Amino acid sequence: MKLPGNEDISLPKKMSETAAGFDLYAAVRKAVQLMPGERVLIPTGFALALPSSMEAQIRPRSGLALKQGVTCLNAPGTIDADYRGEVGVILINHGENPFVIERGDRIAQMVIQWLPIVTLNESDALPPTERGAGGFGHTGV
Repeated sequence: MKLPGNEDISLPKKMSETAAGFDLYAAVRKAVQLMPGERVLIPTGFALALPSSMEAQIRPRSGLALKQGVTCLNAPGTIDADYRGEVGVILINHGENPFVIERGDRIAQMVIQWLPIVTLNESDALPPTERGAGGFGHTGV
């Protein structure tokens, strides 16, 4: 739902029929200048309700990342099914130049995902695997 005062801001929108993500739009009241190395929470002007079996993931827009060095700081950000507040996007400028965010700019994308039903069980031992506890480059990458 659009939040009051954001009637001019588009709701999340897919930019093509087969797009995985919905573009999100900045609902800033006035332009925000994001300096190199700076991070900021940008409002989107909407809230949503998801079924309990789903989550929304907030992800960077590849064009902003490539062309401007601007990305989402906690990508993917998770919006839980029980959250009812305004969706916000934490942007960071990894670029070399200031980046200006204007009202209505496309700033991120939102992908809706199914959540499996998982129960964690405590155990005294884990079954062995060929990899074992090797991690963080253990497989040669």
